[in-house]
Amino acid sequence: EVQLVESGGGMVQPGGSLRLSCAASGFTFSSVDMGWVRQAPGKGPEWVSIISWRGATTGYAAFVKGRFTVSRDNAKNTLYLQMNSLQPEDTALYYCARSMLWGVVPPRNHWGQGTQVTVSS
Repeated sequence: EVQLVESGGGMVQPGGSLRLSCAASGFTFSSVDMGWVRQAPGKGPEWVSIISWRGATTGYAAFVKGRFTVSRDNAKNTLYLQMNSLQPEDTALYYCARSMLWGVVPPRNHWGQGTQVTVSS
């Protein structure tokens, strides 16, 4: 059974940082491009970032570029998202996703259950 379990969300003040993790199982993690999707209340899902299966190539949405960094540890089957300089507009549920394509939100059944990030003073 494919499982993606996110953790690391929480509430932070504007300008703060969080590091999200995603533990993957049930598929060959090291062979799959991975990434992150987010969804704010009342809005559609947004493509956030992608990382290639070896970690050699990464990509970001314009609204997070320079603030977020995606990485992976294939030995641990784990995906990460380091988020710095967080702003209130970053408030959303953040989902780890498998079989990412550049700029395209994957089907819902490719996401995990999500972790909440709230940025508020």
